[in-house]
Amino acid sequence: MPARRIDIATGRDALAVVAAGDAARPVTATAVRYLLQLLDEKAPGNSVEVRVPPFGAVQVVQGPRHTRGTPPNVVEMDAATWIALATGAEPWADAVAAGRVTASGTRADLSDLLPLRP
Repeated sequence: MPARRIDIATGRDALAVVAAGDAARPVTATAVRYLLQLLDEKAPGNSVEVRVPPFGAVQVVQGPRHTRGTPPNVVEMDAATWIALATGAEPWADAVAAGRVTASGTRADLSDLLPLRP
């Protein structure tokens, strides 16, 4: 069963609430999942897994498909970092240098895909 799609209005509303500060956990979850959905639309594929625990994960970027165990290309960060990167509030290199992003594998650099245009 495919994941439920978050419509544009709902996603943008969640992002606006998060940007205003002190968003409730379900609103943050919606914002994170909406941005992951946009990343999947922009770079479909299965070679990189982007994780934003505990809210979601998505496999993106064309390349070798991974099916078992931990993928060789993994990017992981918290929700606040993901939202900042995806909306352009923070550059990829700054978040990586500050240790807020863990990225492993040859395809795990998302700098060419970010920011998204929510």
